[in-house]
Amino acid sequence: MATSVDATAPSAARRHELAAFLRSRRERISPEQVGLPATGRRRTPGLRREEVAHLAAVGVTWYTWLEQGRDIQVSTQVLDAVARALLLDRIERAHLFVLAGAEDPSPVKECATVSAPVRMLMEQLDPFPAAVISSRYDILAHNRAYSWLAGDLDAVPIEDRNMLLMVFTDTPFARHLVDLEAARAGVVARFRAAMADHAAEPSWKALVGRLRKLSPAFAEAWERHEVAAMVNGLKQFVLPGTGLLQFEYTNFWLGPRTGTRMVGYVPQDEATREELERLRDAAVAD
Repeated sequence: MATSVDATAPSAARRHELAAFLRSRRERISPEQVGLPATGRRRTPGLRREEVAHLAAVGVTWYTWLEQGRDIQVSTQVLDAVARALLLDRIERAHLFVLAGAEDPSPVKECATVSAPVRMLMEQLDPFPAAVISSRYDILAHNRAYSWLAGDLDAVPIEDRNMLLMVFTDTPFARHLVDLEAARAGVVARFRAAMADHAAEPSWKALVGRLRKLSPAFAEAWERHEVAAMVNGLKQFVLPGTGLLQFEYTNFWLGPRTGTRMVGYVPQDEATREELERLRDAAVAD
């Protein structure tokens, strides 16, 4: 396969990110997920490079070079095959094509529910935190105030902007939550209930597989098979330099009740409201 590079080839930095991204996606997939026998002892988690190459119908050497960040030319057809082999969801697929510097023949359009009016509404809620969250718990959009709870999400890879990943890994959101264990149990039960409509979708199964590998706490909670309905409720946070922040959160559905929603956090007490106003004023001053 040709190794020449045209003017649109990704930079060295993006090739490095592409290599790391491909490795991370490969390592989260078990052979059983893609219909391969789990034979022999494996030195690394997930699929082997030759297995991905086989599933994508590309040369092993070529795929190895791609995952090593080599300066090679990549066709959209091959990227499409690799995306399918790695069970990438729509957001991950878009990320793959961006890193490869290629035009996606089936681009991901912005979710219709995250419209300009919805984004404007979120901004108008400031200093109350708000975010748009999909049925798979991906964070599709958020306002500035939500960043106080969740950290700088703009610096987080798109594929990692997911509520389950945020509460089951070491993130600002998890560190700021007061009752993390209750939040974990609740989100797993609601996610399992939502997954009933998406059980055959590779992106949902891949997320579960990834979480089971990343977090023994998730794996344990998942095995309990508990389900719960989506409800409004209460959450408490403690941010660096603040006291206790108490919120009542409400789901505003932007489509079918099992789909995308905007979640708004309203202060439960005057102390929380005053603290949010102080954070807003400090952000404006900066």
